[in-house]
Order: sequence, then C-alpha cells, then structure tokens
Amino acid sequence: MLRPMTYAEIREAFRRFAAAEAEPKGELHHLNAYTLLVAVALSAQATDKGVNKATGPLFAIADTPEKMLALGEERLIDFIKTIGLFRNKAKNVMKLSRILVDEYAGEVPSSREALQSLPGVGRKTANVVLNMWWGLPAQAVDTHIFRLGNRAGLAPGRDVVAVERAIEDRVPAEYQRHAHHWMILHGRYICTARKPRCADCLISDLCQFEEKTT
Repeated sequence: MLRPMTYAEIREAFRRFAAAEAEPKGELHHLNAYTLLVAVALSAQATDKGVNKATGPLFAIADTPEKMLALGEERLIDFIKTIGLFRNKAKNVMKLSRILVDEYAGEVPSSREALQSLPGVGRKTANVVLNMWWGLPAQAVDTHIFRLGNRAGLAPGRDVVAVERAIEDRVPAEYQRHAHHWMILHGRYICTARKPRCADCLISDLCQFEEKTT
C-alpha cells in the first residue's frame, strides 16, 4: 500500500509549489461571482478551454442573473451548445438565476450550504466559488487532484470527499488557500493520467509513486 507523505514532506512539497508560483489562478474566465458560478457549473464534464470559448461571448451580454433571465434559455443554448450536456446545463443556469434574483437579491451567496442548494451546483462547484471568489480555503477535488493526492501520497482517499478532508487535515494552514490550484495545475500539466512528466516534477523526490517515468 502506498505510504502517505509525512507532514515534513507535505510542507516541503507545498513550499516548492509556492516558490514556483506564489499566486496560482484558476483557468476559467469570469467577470464576477455570478459568471464564475455559471462557468464552473458549465465546466462539469467539459474542458476549461471549451467553456471559456463559449462563455466569452455569453458573458459579454449576460453577466448578471437578471440579464441571463432576459436572454432566455433558447438563446443561452445557442451560446453553450458546444459544451457537453448543454441542454440540462442551460436549464440549471436559468433556474439558479431565477433563485438568485428571487431569494438573494441577485447576489451569489457565500456559504457552501446556500450554494449547494442551487440547481446544478454540487460540492465541488461550491468549493471552487468559495475559494476563487471569496478566498476561502475550500478544496474542490476534481479528477486531477484526486489522482495527484493518491498517486503522490499528498492526500490519499478512496473518494473525492475523503481526499478533500485529507487536504484540509494534512496540508499546513498557510498553504490551504491555494492548495486546490497548485494541485489541479500540477495534476493537469505535470502529473498527467497516462504518462506523468516525472522528469519535470517539482516534487518527484518526495512523491511516493513507484512507477515514475524518466
């Protein structure tokens, strides 16, 4: 069984991530809390690049829930039809926009519970919004973070919630805010699924993965 990294190894790993990029940023384009929420909701089972291509023109004319409702579902579909599951996502965007207008005065709520009560918004989406917009140390675990957490021994867990808790429990407090972005970017571009780029890895000597590439 894989040996989890020690506290000292985890601290050193994140020290290196921070030294390489002190302020990592998410790759989804957005203008405000609402457009971030919509972008993240649209990104499920889709690439950030594909979402950005669709939302650029969309957010130019609909960057608030009121404007999205005025746009209407059919016109929204025209903007996002290149994104997977676009019809269901369009319905959810319209529903959550209506709830934001009716129940939150058009503002995006800043609690996980309130966010998760919105149609199409799960725990991961809520955590991304909490982290990226309000700067809270919320850990949104996607496939990249799940793979890296388990493969390297940084934050092992059987499911995404277990990995989320492992990050919260094991990563030093000073690195919590940006842990999500350091891990997702490392998993996306370095610790890739099929052939990890171990020769380019900042933490290769700390990583517990036994089948390192050369």
